[in-house]
Amino acid sequence: MTEDNLRIGFIPLVDAAALIVAVDKGFAAREGLAVELVREVSWSNVRDKLNIGLFDAAHLLAPVAVASSLGVGHVRVPLLVPYMLGLNGNAITVSPELYDALAAAADGDLRDPTISARALAVVIANRRRQGRTPVIFGMTFPFSTHNYQLRFWMAAGGVDPDEDAQLVVLPPPYMVDSLASHQVDGFCVGAPWNSVAVEMGIGKILHFGCDIVARAPEKVLALRAAWAANRADTLARLIRAIGGAATFLGDPDNLDEVAALMSAPHRVGVVPQLIRSALEGRLRVALGGASLPAPNYILIGRDDAARPESVHAAWLYAQMVRWNQAPFSPELLAAAKACFRPDIYDAVVAPSAPPPLTRDPVGAFAGPLFDADDIAGYVAAFKT
Repeated sequence: MTEDNLRIGFIPLVDAAALIVAVDKGFAAREGLAVELVREVSWSNVRDKLNIGLFDAAHLLAPVAVASSLGVGHVRVPLLVPYMLGLNGNAITVSPELYDALAAAADGDLRDPTISARALAVVIANRRRQGRTPVIFGMTFPFSTHNYQLRFWMAAGGVDPDEDAQLVVLPPPYMVDSLASHQVDGFCVGAPWNSVAVEMGIGKILHFGCDIVARAPEKVLALRAAWAANRADTLARLIRAIGGAATFLGDPDNLDEVAALMSAPHRVGVVPQLIRSALEGRLRVALGGASLPAPNYILIGRDDAARPESVHAAWLYAQMVRWNQAPFSPELLAAAKACFRPDIYDAVVAPSAPPPLTRDPVGAFAGPLFDADDIAGYVAAFKT
């Protein structure tokens, strides 16, 4: 493989848009890159092929990049993240039956995640008294914001996600079929699969992911650190190509073309309208219902979403500590932060001063403000 040829893995999701547009609209070719995009089904496939060198880079879950670098849950392969492919983009979708049960149990507006989480606790208690199976939710991977958003939501209502519910791993394209066959009561997944369930009449979107965490570090461009060290020029060109694509898809006049490109069977493979509605941040939450505006539903390129922030890597590590996926140590925290590389991004895209971060750069709907310098105190606050 020559330096100008790259093999990149991706999962059929809307937040692969900048990568897909970079290739299919010629942004990569203009940077002298011949990129083969390889569609995969599961995140474990993407991770493993990246780690052993079958992929040069990957569209990857942000927590997987951190976990791989720490050697948590799998072999240790240091990865680096020089570009964020997307913030947010997930939703929690439930079956009509579970939605009705939640609505009946809710003491207030079900659109409030605190209200719905407390209603879930009531539903679970009722099921237990009736001798029924616990609620089952699908999520895409143990090291995923989908897992953490479900857990954040459940715990806020007094539900122990490990004792009171069952969380199962399902590849994103299989979520809808699992809901249709009643194997799960709901799921948390990225676009467009929530909308597919809605349009089939088998699911209702309960919450957008941005209702749970305002700026969730979702998907990244991930590369092996050793590869990146030897291919600095190639990496810079790849970042420029993806950045140009993100600017292109950020223009509303281009959304029809982008949606058409991504609807191809070898890309995402759903009708263009579902892709466009996700990119626009305007989605139907129930079949026959009105589309609801959610301007921050998915952030690709805009609002400083492309810059990898070390505080986001620290937040992901904090979730691993909170949910007993990893021990806490200053060394692991430092390694997690080092995985996200704003310095590489700034050198290629934005050599000026980095954008200021808000007081809480993550913005979870419940719990304490996140403090990257006090992970132990942050995690302990959830136990009091």
